[in-house]
Amino acid sequence: MLQRISQLVVVSAIAGLLVAALALPAVGGVGITARNVAAGFLDMPGNLETPPPPQRSTIYDSEGGVIAEIFDQNRELISLDDVSPVMVDAILSIEDARFYEHGGLDVSGTLRAALRTLGGNTEGASSITQQYVKNVQIEAATSQEELETAREETIARKIRELRYAIALEKRMTKDEILEGYLNIAYFSDGAYGVESAAQHYFKVPASELELHQAATIAGLVRYPYLYNPRFFPEQTVERRNVVLDRMVASGAITEAEAEEAKAEPLEVDLDTPPNGCVPSKQPFFCDYVVQEIEKDDRFGPNETERARWLRTAGLEIHTTLVPQTQKSAQEAVDKWVPRKNESRKVAAEVVIQPGTGRILGMAQGRNYGPDESKLGETSINFATDADRGGSSGFQAGSTFKAITLAAALEEGMPFSTAFNSPTKVSVSGQRSCNGGSLSTWEPSNAGDTASGTTHNMVSGTKASSNTYFAQLQAKVGICDVMEMAEKLGLKRADGTLFTENENSLANSSFTLGSEEVSPLRVANAYATFASGGMYCEPQAITTIEDKQSDTTIEIEPECERALDEDVAHGVSYLLSQTFNGGTASALGIGRPAAGKTGTTDGSAAAWFAGFTPQMAAAVFVADPRGPQQYPLTNVTIGDRYFPVVYGATISGQIWKETFQGAHEGLEVKQLPSAPGRFGSTSVPRPPSPEPDDDPSPASDDGGVPDVVGQTESEAVRLLEAAGYEVNVSATRLNSSEPEGAVAAVNPDPGTRLPRGATVNVFLSQGGGTAGTTDDDDGWFRVRPAHTPTTGPRD
Repeated sequence: MLQRISQLVVVSAIAGLLVAALALPAVGGVGITARNVAAGFLDMPGNLETPPPPQRSTIYDSEGGVIAEIFDQNRELISLDDVSPVMVDAILSIEDARFYEHGGLDVSGTLRAALRTLGGNTEGASSITQQYVKNVQIEAATSQEELETAREETIARKIRELRYAIALEKRMTKDEILEGYLNIAYFSDGAYGVESAAQHYFKVPASELELHQAATIAGLVRYPYLYNPRFFPEQTVERRNVVLDRMVASGAITEAEAEEAKAEPLEVDLDTPPNGCVPSKQPFFCDYVVQEIEKDDRFGPNETERARWLRTAGLEIHTTLVPQTQKSAQEAVDKWVPRKNESRKVAAEVVIQPGTGRILGMAQGRNYGPDESKLGETSINFATDADRGGSSGFQAGSTFKAITLAAALEEGMPFSTAFNSPTKVSVSGQRSCNGGSLSTWEPSNAGDTASGTTHNMVSGTKASSNTYFAQLQAKVGICDVMEMAEKLGLKRADGTLFTENENSLANSSFTLGSEEVSPLRVANAYATFASGGMYCEPQAITTIEDKQSDTTIEIEPECERALDEDVAHGVSYLLSQTFNGGTASALGIGRPAAGKTGTTDGSAAAWFAGFTPQMAAAVFVADPRGPQQYPLTNVTIGDRYFPVVYGATISGQIWKETFQGAHEGLEVKQLPSAPGRFGSTSVPRPPSPEPDDDPSPASDDGGVPDVVGQTESEAVRLLEAAGYEVNVSATRLNSSEPEGAVAAVNPDPGTRLPRGATVNVFLSQGGGTAGTTDDDDGWFRVRPAHTPTTGPRD
């Protein structure tokens, strides 16, 4: 107790001496002593910097819509002219009634507080200038030590604040100090600054505060927790009334006005602005933008400093996201892979602008949140790489065949490059990028590929023939194919390059997409084809306006030529043919497009990547718990049941609906023609039929025969007689058909396919009833029998 009294006496003595020296003429020995004390005091450093306090940063889409606000402190800076006069009167009356009269130190208030404290009553003594100084030092602290120094209850801190306050009064006007104080002060319940407080408690700007509201807010500053309206409304009202009484005493209002204001109920309408990406409607793109800033060294020396800059500098971050494209993508993803689907499958899509790398859309079939145990919630952005908040990736399947095409064309191979492509081939003699020999590889055609004949680049791409592309990769050289992938910006989602990863270097099946990658990288590679060979780094941010430093950072596309234009146009032509009797035949969008389906072994993951001249996108569907353990077979996603999911089944449909919506209102642009340097675009002629054979059974108007209900052997005979390859799936379906009979075929009966195309046959395990109804999108809604659906194959 004695120590506390002595401290107060010392502070009071210093205040008296300073006033005597600074405000009174020198009188004998007292004046000399006071002046000596003041001289030593004024020799202390007084150059306090007053940077803008922390503000909330805002992320905008390309049209100026708010994606998210991110902040450590909910604060919006305003000028003193934008503060209601009654608010100014309220804060001055309760905190510093003589603010416009003193020079930074309210001596009479300090002495009065000291005397009252000695008498047992605690009272604050800091002027508004002193409070402003303290808050500035707290906000400027960059370490725990600096923060503790700014908050310590010592005479040294008090003297330091007095020195800064007096110096500040000489450098800044009273209005500037008051404006700074009103913007930096904490008004309880997470509201920093008077504007945020007005919005938070009463949903009005500070310029429109009424008397009872202003008094409420002004009363919160001294003890923000004790007077928090959320938890202590009665104490808040009592404090408000104290403020009103002080306003009467200062002459700011009349007794009658005070009584009228006291009669007003508290009626706070707490409104906390959403903070961060969780409440955003575009949370995964928001997270990607945050990751881009925090991981890029051009925005600060280390990740901690960059994160602080993002959350305190009041940045206006303008991004590439196009609302129309984003809306179309998210709606398509949600339709086909609902966020809370019981199968726990996930879909993600990225849309990129060719020639700039700008990310136009980023959608995912999950809610954004930290609790992975909740159905439909994740904080992992499956659309991007691990170093940007993503996963370790998913095998991309046949979308990688486009890379092999690019490598082959770059080496001068013509479209007519042909191989006999039976159901299975043996490939030997491949050499890895590290010079090692790869073991003999025996790929076969999966159920989603059409084969069994001679293919060239055109027909092999249409049919997505594994055995054709295995031989093409061997002819090009697997190392050249890997290097082409890296030229297109592709790498493993874990961040490693294919040519440096031991597992990748030992991987014979690179062309079949056995590497784990992200949709962002695949979409950007396809954007390179669409742009005529110009590779651009993926870009999410266009400009950053820094309010604190009053600077603007312009972020230009980072592009370079990766492919000869003819090579890019050649790949574009080949991929466009998949829509013409190939695996993407059912995915047309009413304008020229190019693309490629992809399904991994056992339907672990299903992809579609495609483009128009205006945009490119990649979509994947898989189970993040483990695609191989939880494949896309015999699965119900939402209210649709799928015996097998291929690239065209869901991913292709998402891509199609995204592009239809995203291209509304855009000019129809043509894809480039096939470059003449690569020769004829004709497909290989089929073998001449025997005299008794149907000359072209696969082109009959009847298309795929309806063999549902037939025995396995009879169905195979009829389909082969019609000119198709047949794949009998090992997966059996619940069906009203007898056990062992054909329950379904994929594609549908009646679908017209080229000769040699594969038709998938699914046999019945019995125990079901025919319980489906045709839906307007061409699929089937599940009834309890779970009768299989059919649709476009990969």
